[in-house]
Amino acid sequence: MGKQSLARLIGSVAAGTLAAGMVAGCSGQNQVPSIGYAVDAVIASYNGGSTLGVSSGSAAVFGRVLTGFFYTGPDGQQVADTDAGTAKEVPGDAQTVQYRLNPDGVYSDGVPTSCDDLVLAWAARSGRFTKPGDRGPAPLFDAANSAGYADIERVDCQPGSKDATVVFRPDRHFLPWRTLFTAGELMPAHVAARVANLPNVVSALQTGDPGGVQRLADFWNNGWTMGSGSLDLSRFPSSGPYRIESYSAKDGLVLVANERWWGNKPETGRIVVWPKTVDVRAKVSDNAVGVVDVGAGSVKDLNLDGFSVRTVPGRGVEQLLLGTGGVFGSVDARRAFALCVPRQALFDKLGKAKDAPKTGLGTAPLNSRIVQQDSLYYPAVTGAAEKYHGADVPAATTALASSGAGKPTVRIGYLQPDERRAQTVAMIAEACKPAGLTVVDAGAADFTPAQLTEGKVDAVLASTASAPGPAGSLAGIAATSALRTGSGLNFGRFGNGRYDAITDQLAADDNSTTTLNLLTEAENLLWSEMPSVPLFANPRTIAFGSGLQNGIAGPTQGGTGWNMDRWVLKR
Repeated sequence: MGKQSLARLIGSVAAGTLAAGMVAGCSGQNQVPSIGYAVDAVIASYNGGSTLGVSSGSAAVFGRVLTGFFYTGPDGQQVADTDAGTAKEVPGDAQTVQYRLNPDGVYSDGVPTSCDDLVLAWAARSGRFTKPGDRGPAPLFDAANSAGYADIERVDCQPGSKDATVVFRPDRHFLPWRTLFTAGELMPAHVAARVANLPNVVSALQTGDPGGVQRLADFWNNGWTMGSGSLDLSRFPSSGPYRIESYSAKDGLVLVANERWWGNKPETGRIVVWPKTVDVRAKVSDNAVGVVDVGAGSVKDLNLDGFSVRTVPGRGVEQLLLGTGGVFGSVDARRAFALCVPRQALFDKLGKAKDAPKTGLGTAPLNSRIVQQDSLYYPAVTGAAEKYHGADVPAATTALASSGAGKPTVRIGYLQPDERRAQTVAMIAEACKPAGLTVVDAGAADFTPAQLTEGKVDAVLASTASAPGPAGSLAGIAATSALRTGSGLNFGRFGNGRYDAITDQLAADDNSTTTLNLLTEAENLLWSEMPSVPLFANPRTIAFGSGLQNGIAGPTQGGTGWNMDRWVLKR
């Protein structure tokens, strides 16, 4: 067994994370050739670096289809994937990282992996390529965020080579560099070049040819979108143990073993992914599902008899992301809403994970947007949350009067069906009504967080990065980025220069005193400006069917499918 496969198998058993069937099954059982995986992500984009990809949860679906130098492990940590290649920091005047793709690496269409893929990722994510917009230059590429990529000065790459040297700007340092060029985000540059009618992406981006760059951006933004129509599979080659065979609303996303994969062959040849948009309850009762990874309480009357089930707190933050225009154009209106949201009651009824640890993650309402509850910094940086336990009608009434907003109607949007979030909105509506706020359930089966930007709703109820399902990591890049000025994930269009500067400094300085001071300042600022209201660590129900071996829960953005190529089902 290769080093990577062993790591994926034992991942976090020592840490006590839920594991299924680590011992071999009973004799006389046969291996099932296909495993159904129900996960409450949405299959909307293959491109895990785009705003659509991150906010729909693509990393939880395509982590073993598009590999990268690192992936999010089951405890939220970044884990090196040496099957894809190696990455190491090297001495230099500026921060420098050397990347070497695996010499055997080849896409499922026969084209070798190359440093062109890194150049495309950097160009798309850096914010360097812009077009004129209403408020000044706007990015050509609809990237989820530019964290780390914006700090890169250049990527040295000969087109088609396996080697790349990434050199950061002399005045920048990016400590969490292992969050760059990761699984699900390293896209096939040769496909983008072919569709954009370019010899390769490196030359086009080096010369800055406006027409070529625009065509690349158009494809990067839209060419990997997965809607209801049939896919042109030539645009979706794989660099991992699985490749896409087909996708439809009726039959789910069918992943099959990638014959050109150079690492350890997947244990099971076919995985069918059932996203949030399908009737999970029916799929489970039809015996079409072997692994379940959904928000606790989100699927009404879900019967998991015969499964090994645990409900654990996730790394994603269940939260209300607020608009900064319309009814929430005034900070007093946002504070009024936060004061009446019954945070403690919501946690008590909907946010408790049955199998949470005794201290830390998931043990109380979450009082931070960017610091995890089991962080050593958490108790010291969250004092500003004290007055927002919620359901404080007198304080909310006073703040609302100061806002001059009258008696506003607040539309809360979320992706349906979701029983827990429907109950969340109902409890908020009941708590806020006496304060003069009318809360409306604007959940819909076709909801997207972009509806907040468009003014169709006033708040989004979702997890970190506005994702409906698996979300969050220890590095917390998506959480921090989602409130940065100009970030693709910043659907509420919050902007605060001091917050942006703090997040830059946090990424560059690991001095514990500095970090403590910066995190405290950031949380004080966010509780004052109220771009969002954190509720609790998102509880995840993760279940493995009888006879499922090697399943290890991943209550993170990578989802429980982080090691799906090791799954075995015997019946």
